[in-house]
Amino acid sequence: MSILLAIKALMLTNGDFGNIDSNFSAVQALFFGGEEGLPNFLARHTIPGLGIVVDPCAAILIFIVTALLCIGIRESVLAQTIVTSVNICAMLFVIIAGGYLCFRTGWVGYNLSSGYFPFGTNGMLAGSAVVFFSYIGFDTITSTTEEVKNPKRDVPLGIGISLSVCCALYMLISIVILGLVPYYSMDLDTPISSAFADYGMDWAVYIVTMGALTALCATLMGSILPQPRILMAMARDGLLPSFFSEINKKTHVPVMSTIATGIFAATLAFCMDVSQLAGMVSVGTLLAFTTVAISVLIIRYVPPTEIALPSSHSESVGSGSDDFLGIHLTSSNYPPENYVSGSPLLMDEQKECVQDKQNQQRKQKVATLSIFFICLGALVLASAASVENLPSLASFTLYFVGGVVLVCSLIILVCIDQDESKLSFGQTGGFTCPFVPFLPAACILINTYLLLNLGTGAWTRVSVWLAAGVLVYVFYGHSHSSLSKASRASAAAVDVHCPLLADQP
Repeated sequence: MSILLAIKALMLTNGDFGNIDSNFSAVQALFFGGEEGLPNFLARHTIPGLGIVVDPCAAILIFIVTALLCIGIRESVLAQTIVTSVNICAMLFVIIAGGYLCFRTGWVGYNLSSGYFPFGTNGMLAGSAVVFFSYIGFDTITSTTEEVKNPKRDVPLGIGISLSVCCALYMLISIVILGLVPYYSMDLDTPISSAFADYGMDWAVYIVTMGALTALCATLMGSILPQPRILMAMARDGLLPSFFSEINKKTHVPVMSTIATGIFAATLAFCMDVSQLAGMVSVGTLLAFTTVAISVLIIRYVPPTEIALPSSHSESVGSGSDDFLGIHLTSSNYPPENYVSGSPLLMDEQKECVQDKQNQQRKQKVATLSIFFICLGALVLASAASVENLPSLASFTLYFVGGVVLVCSLIILVCIDQDESKLSFGQTGGFTCPFVPFLPAACILINTYLLLNLGTGAWTRVSVWLAAGVLVYVFYGHSHSSLSKASRASAAAVDVHCPLLADQP
């Protein structure tokens, strides 16, 4: 199962091989002898007065893929397997044939007077922030956890295998293509195809183009597939209208969520440039990964207050998580006759309960401040590294302050015991994040640096979507959330378990 999950992730991450060749219209135009050979209804057009370039090909392809996903998951997986196989074969051809040409010509692309890194390390890292979206896809494995027989083992293995294979393929392709053609001579729309054409291998253009086309299809299917399930989960929690959680009885697919996702994606692809979309995706994904890293620290050191979930949620989690959720507070455990005023046993239990809570609160306050300063230190360090033409004194000051804050916060956090009860969410076995708090802190630092290197335009566009999401939550999700309703039941349970806690600040 872990191998199947890895293959599914390859459909997504390696599917972005098509993004190397920029966009669907440019790739498809190679079959017609150039973009001028495309039929008029497929060619890109510029809206007069607005300067917006619309791409009908991209929107049509998304609608086709959306229709396929609505038919059923089996048909979608079969189509994904076919296009991904073609895509990987094309990538292997590029690596083998391109490597042969590089060895024969002496790797001319690297014989530059400016050296191997013409823009320096900062330039390379800034570029990696933009192309980060090419590696997106492995995280989609987690959206299908419910459909995996042994998710504790298979999901982590699938993510690890897919990332390893994708990184190897991407690095090999980058090495080969840069060895064939200097970076400044590349065709920005079709770099791989044009690189082979420069060596007289016009027939290879069709192989590469076929791989790029199938890659785009695999990327679309893999990207649209998990999003409806995310919408479905949010609708089940009450954060979105209930029709998003409706499952078609025949196809067993959330059709309404799939259609909504397809329409939204087609609209963006129709009227936005691929570079704009890449920036938005990179910002959104890096923010999500940074949030996950922070959440790991919070779960380990400042776990959220236990709440009693509704019965439907409790049953789906399983009996193994009852202790974690704090739902064993029954009348048989704490009969009313025990709560007699002046009972010595009761007073001792209550005092011990209050003291434990006070100690826990003090520890969590220190841990909260430490996590905050870890984020602050990472932000200062990333700012010092990303800002260009910064005076030496200011740069040294930022590096010193940020480094001291980050290191000191990590030391304090290491000295605090982790909350083991929240480590596995009431379940036994499975994967847990290692090297906490060092690995999450490194993730926060690197992601923050990459985020700061993305353009303001990408941040502006993402801010619009974030604002729209906040409005949906404020005006709908907050009042309909299952979690919000459950918190009131949790407060009542705490009063039963330890009445004196209500009097504590």
